[in-house]
Amino acid sequence: MNWYEKLNQYFPIEEMKSKDHIEALLEEKGDIYHKDEGKKHVLMYAELDDFIFIDYLFVSKDARGEGLGSKLIDKLKKKNKPIILEVEPVNYEDTDTAKRLKFYQRQGFKHANTIGYERRSLATNEVNKLEILYWAPNDESEETIFQAMQKTYKLIHTFKDKELYGESYQPVHEVLSMDEENKHNIFDELS
Repeated sequence: MNWYEKLNQYFPIEEMKSKDHIEALLEEKGDIYHKDEGKKHVLMYAELDDFIFIDYLFVSKDARGEGLGSKLIDKLKKKNKPIILEVEPVNYEDTDTAKRLKFYQRQGFKHANTIGYERRSLATNEVNKLEILYWAPNDESEETIFQAMQKTYKLIHTFKDKELYGESYQPVHEVLSMDEENKHNIFDELS
């Protein structure tokens, strides 16, 4: 099974970029977009000067519990930049959502509860709500994380969208929002 099939089997269709999209990123944005692949994992991430965005992290079921995911995250942490990623809210019908959140919580990630993220999927045409998690080695603010997510959305998520999908994703201001009053923490749902 190739790297794209692994990702496609694990991640919901509304979160998946097309293979052409990812390959175009690797080819045309190879200075910032990277693939780290092994027999038991696939890690796709963008590294910019001031932050890292994890696009996809897949560890095969037979390797879970071996510390592989932690090793991959630790490798990125050594770069001493904020690490940002998107996760699905807890879905009690899909136990993997809670397991993923617990994994990132153990890795020291925080929930960016002031950042809202809702994007219409070009694959399903449904609005997909995701939560933003981040690891901040220098106590970076959620405002800094918000700006990094805006940059990620424009550079990575919407890269060649019209050309690759036949239509464009929504503009960043419709997808990402900031609400200083929101105190809901997704990790509270894990107790």
